[in-house]
Amino acid sequence: MTNQFFTLANQLTLLRLALIPFFAVAVLGRRYDWALALLLAAGVSDALDGILARSLRQHTALGAYLDPIADKLLLSTGFVVLAIRDNLPWTLAILVLGRDILIVAIALVIVLAAGLRPFTPSLYGKACTLAQVLAVIAVVAVEVLPGAALVWAKDLLLWLTAALTVLSGIHYAWRIGKMLPDIPSKD
Repeated sequence: MTNQFFTLANQLTLLRLALIPFFAVAVLGRRYDWALALLLAAGVSDALDGILARSLRQHTALGAYLDPIADKLLLSTGFVVLAIRDNLPWTLAILVLGRDILIVAIALVIVLAAGLRPFTPSLYGKACTLAQVLAVIAVVAVEVLPGAALVWAKDLLLWLTAALTVLSGIHYAWRIGKMLPDIPSKD
């Protein structure tokens, strides 16, 4: 990993973080056209930062931490503001946020108590994140683009997100349970 702080890839990730409040304001102000444009810009910056980091060999420790944080903050913000505007159920927003908070809390305990590195994302976790991204985009897109097919797709994605959130949460709990016997005591 390179030691460069202000790599192009990291700047794109920081730009994505900077877009989050504007996205929230757009949704809360029911400017779904702007919200959709900001989501698409965030998606492009997410893809580009990864491509640039690989092609320019600009992998940094900062980027490795910031990129998933930017993704989670954008998604969490999306679920909260869309629930505030009644575009999606609060139960789903709480489920998504609860799972993420629980995973982060457990990972912190594992790192702080046992000095172990947190686990890598699983296939279930990646599928869950993809479903969450598509669900947020679909919920916003339904407000901008007409069509019953899009409403149907949005509803399907919300159910898929709920199912994958539960499934991936159970899978992470199982993985953590398998790790516990290996965690050395700090006594």
